[in-house]
Amino acid sequence: MSTQRITQEKIRNFSIIAHIDHGKSTLADRILEITHNFKLEKGKKERILDRLELEQEKGITIKLQAARMEWKGHELNLIDTPGHVDFSYEVSRSLAACEGVLLLVDAQQGIQAQTISNTKKALDLGLKIIPVINKIDLPNINLEQRKEELHQLLGFDKKEICLVSGKTGAGIEELLNTIIDRCPPPSGDSSAQLKALIFDSYYDEHRGVIVAVRLVDGKIGREGESYGSSHTLQQLFMIQKQESFTPTEIGTFEPDLKPIPILSAGEVGYIATGMKDIRYFTVGDTVSDKEDTPPLPGYKTPKPNVFATFFPTEPDGYEALKIGLNKLAMNDAALVFTEQRSNLLGSGFRCGFLGLLHMEIVQERLEREHDVSLIITAPTVEYKIIKTNKEKLTIQTPQEMPDPSEIEEVLEPWVRVELFCPKMYIGSMMELFQSRRGQYVDTKYLSESTTLHENMQYINLLYDMPLASLISNFFDQMKNLSSGYASMEYTMIDFFPVDLVKVAVLVNKEEIPSLSFLETNADARSRAIKLLKIMKDAIPRQQFQVPIQAAIGAKIIAREDIRGFRKDVTAKLYGGDYSRKKKLLEKQKKGKKRLKEIGKVTIPQEAFLAILKT
Repeated sequence: MSTQRITQEKIRNFSIIAHIDHGKSTLADRILEITHNFKLEKGKKERILDRLELEQEKGITIKLQAARMEWKGHELNLIDTPGHVDFSYEVSRSLAACEGVLLLVDAQQGIQAQTISNTKKALDLGLKIIPVINKIDLPNINLEQRKEELHQLLGFDKKEICLVSGKTGAGIEELLNTIIDRCPPPSGDSSAQLKALIFDSYYDEHRGVIVAVRLVDGKIGREGESYGSSHTLQQLFMIQKQESFTPTEIGTFEPDLKPIPILSAGEVGYIATGMKDIRYFTVGDTVSDKEDTPPLPGYKTPKPNVFATFFPTEPDGYEALKIGLNKLAMNDAALVFTEQRSNLLGSGFRCGFLGLLHMEIVQERLEREHDVSLIITAPTVEYKIIKTNKEKLTIQTPQEMPDPSEIEEVLEPWVRVELFCPKMYIGSMMELFQSRRGQYVDTKYLSESTTLHENMQYINLLYDMPLASLISNFFDQMKNLSSGYASMEYTMIDFFPVDLVKVAVLVNKEEIPSLSFLETNADARSRAIKLLKIMKDAIPRQQFQVPIQAAIGAKIIAREDIRGFRKDVTAKLYGGDYSRKKKLLEKQKKGKKRLKEIGKVTIPQEAFLAILKT
């Protein structure tokens, strides 16, 4: 990158949006190689912008990155976005930092749910969209059909569609020229009051929290000073969080951090804050040099939607789990956790996540990077309870549920699900939604074209459903029923009334709080029956018969019995009268009855793990 400053008219800020696994990160690599004039060495990792081992392995972007490039006298700022529904808010803030966007479609898979959803976000923000078909090097692809889909579904002219291969590099130079030609330069006034949008933040051991920003107006730093001179940067303010800080360094992503003396309107760069707590720096917040600056629109506080409790499998793993969660929370403002104790499982942490994928990522990073072996309770959602005395509660676990006589109303979170699939799967998808308490909203036929094969005509199904139904294996069932073709996006709507009950699980008439669960009254019995059958197989047999029961209050709704071991006490007898055998059998019966009354059933950890996994 040359040291000469580039004028605002020659800056292009763009993002790449795509469905998971459509080749976004690979395309970003080829763009970086060509603009920075280097080659990925053999044996080195692919996907430069995917820095986590988990990102490399799963082929998805978890933590977004940014990179500054130079091409034909222009400054190009690529703002990478996370590629999963759990991170849709972060995607919207990344797009808000751009003027243009590359809409990437896999030449083999075609348009998917996130393609449509992210296109809507880009259109709402008024961005210039450049349609791109990737993976043109693959054999047996129908490019004309993909072009027809983009034309029919999203209204693009076939002539404006770019064809590239992120793997081989074909068409990348033409794409860079197209970005310069079609993307507008950023607007903004360098002499106005400072306004910068935070689109990412992470923790650095040496610099503290680093925030990635797009300067909308104003500037940070001073003209004519070289970096390293003994100047102090001006005090800055976080408008939404109402916090202040003095930056220790400013610079750009190339893609590694490169300090520079000044950032001005239209540019993308970073601010090293020197602060330790990432929670002060929320994505979407506005940075300014004045406290009373009106904030930029679109700000939301990241709110966890899914909750689960993490326990270490060994008691000595508690400290490692605590350290691991604290370190992950330094780079993830959306991860929240509180300490929790269980008589059966010991000490652990109740954690809140954006969604199921977010939970899976945190779990895998704890196990890999911090070497913690985990037991995880079934994921739950947050319920709101209005008591008869009008007191309002928010609960996440069955243990927090008040007595039914004190409850006036229970409210649960609902989501609007937008499902995208070929027309041939509409029946099975609607059945799946209805089995999960889904309420039909609308069906949109996204293509009326006769040139597309009937099976490849796509529909957009809209359903409202409880979040609790969505997090219980819905995604896997959707993929199975649609042969992998269906894809979905969801957004939170609001809280609505639900007939919710706490189902207590009893082993030998003693309640096991860790196995209790919350369920709708209508589905409580069927779920309890399934759980008890699993428990019957998992819990080892005792010397006496063990009843396992599920109850709502004092009412037993399901029961299974674990048979006791039978010892043949009459085996040592021979000959004589039958009454001798009967006497021994009666004695054994009394002993078993007494043992059943005073005996304790200990559920081994392996059995408990087997139950929780289901």
